[in-house]
Amino acid sequence: MPAPTPHPPEEPAEAPTLKEKVRRLPDGPGVYLMKDRLGRIIYVGKAKSLKKRVASYFQASRNISQQPKIRALVEMIASFDIIEVRSEPEALLLEGRLIKQYKPRYNTDFTDDKRFLLVRVSLEAELPRFVLTRLRKDDRSRYFGPFAYSNLVRKTLTEMRRQFGILLGDAHPVKIAGEVYRLYDDVRAELYGHANEVTAADYRCRVVAACEFLEGKSREWLGTLRAEMQAAATRQEFERAAKLRDIVFALEETLAKTRHFERAPVLLRSDEVALLLLAGALRLPGPPAHLECFDISHISGTFVVASMVHFTAGRPDRDHYRRFQIKSFVGNDDYRAMTEVVGRRYRRLYDEGRPFPDLVVIDGGRGQVAAALKAFLALDLVPPPLVGLAKEHETIVFPDERPPLNLPLTHPGLQLLQRLRDEAHRFANTYNADLRSKKIRESILDDFPGLGPLRRAALLEHFGSIAKLRAAAAAEIQEVPGVGPKRARALHAFLLGARSPT
Repeated sequence: MPAPTPHPPEEPAEAPTLKEKVRRLPDGPGVYLMKDRLGRIIYVGKAKSLKKRVASYFQASRNISQQPKIRALVEMIASFDIIEVRSEPEALLLEGRLIKQYKPRYNTDFTDDKRFLLVRVSLEAELPRFVLTRLRKDDRSRYFGPFAYSNLVRKTLTEMRRQFGILLGDAHPVKIAGEVYRLYDDVRAELYGHANEVTAADYRCRVVAACEFLEGKSREWLGTLRAEMQAAATRQEFERAAKLRDIVFALEETLAKTRHFERAPVLLRSDEVALLLLAGALRLPGPPAHLECFDISHISGTFVVASMVHFTAGRPDRDHYRRFQIKSFVGNDDYRAMTEVVGRRYRRLYDEGRPFPDLVVIDGGRGQVAAALKAFLALDLVPPPLVGLAKEHETIVFPDERPPLNLPLTHPGLQLLQRLRDEAHRFANTYNADLRSKKIRESILDDFPGLGPLRRAALLEHFGSIAKLRAAAAAEIQEVPGVGPKRARALHAFLLGARSPT
């Protein structure tokens, strides 16, 4: 019988080509990461439509003849990954974080190629001048910038010449006698009250003052750019926000190398990112700087309490935490308790003329949110934006006709709401436990026969706590009015024999 013909080993399935991967891409927002043949990330980009944007890199008809860097990038691409997000603001912020994390070669090249203006001060010169340049050199000069708005920096230098009496790039100082220089022609009015004929040492004092001013001005511009970037993202002007973000990157990188103070965070803090994305998800007019969250805590309808925690700029602000005991009823009714504490909180803010928070969060679903809304309606107050967070599926519910919202568990805005809700829950449970512990300690005296409410109150007032009463001698106990020697000895023995509450 002939031996069976061996079959060749099965070849592994071929990996999909780039074009096949592109055809499978989703038509939604996200971030794409281009990689070279070694798997290194060489470019990070964002897209409103991942499918259309990534496909554009591999279209033969795309005109890239005048963009050599883009042509070089496309030739280097061996693979790519994507990260899907829910919205363009998320894509914008994620792109920035990934660029900062990986520092891809081609993102850096594109940013550097903008060549924003720098201010160069030639410190080794006898009379340092303040000149504009677009190139940083490895010399002993001091650089400020880069500055995105050339007209502003030019005007600033002109004003600095008047304020500090410094030399700009168009100056031609002349040495007139010994160590004395004439900085400008006598007819130059820019120096105003500053002497035009000075020694090099005197002039350097002006340079130091001007550098300090320019350093402070750079910080001011950086803050302005950050504010403009966040405002553009809030208005959904994503291209402008991305451009401003790149400028912020460049400005921060350069200032970090030329200053001696601590570097500010790049782009936005994680809390600011969360607030910005939360505002977009909830359709708020702007990032909610002040958030308050309410939670009800009880044990089978007893020891019913409520908590309210306050976050400022995405972080706990414990000076504004509040806790409540329910006053309007006795029993187990979460909705009624929520209506009471929300009404008490915002009636007080209204009466004191204090502002309401930017967002109120209720721990619970539609019932709890409706109960909170009822408090505002009963007081004839206009409620601030109000949502609930139902724990089972982390569902966001609204008091109006909007359907419930389920954000991805990785969404920074949802994670902020979770931290807020969990903090309110912790604060309420702590208060509930404190009350129960206090009640248990005080209830020990209820078990001692023949000790009425007046004597119990007198004992607690005299000693301040059960622990101190337990530590007292019988002679000390009998000093309390209404407690004789016999009763004091019996109570002392009782307390020593009673088990400590756990």
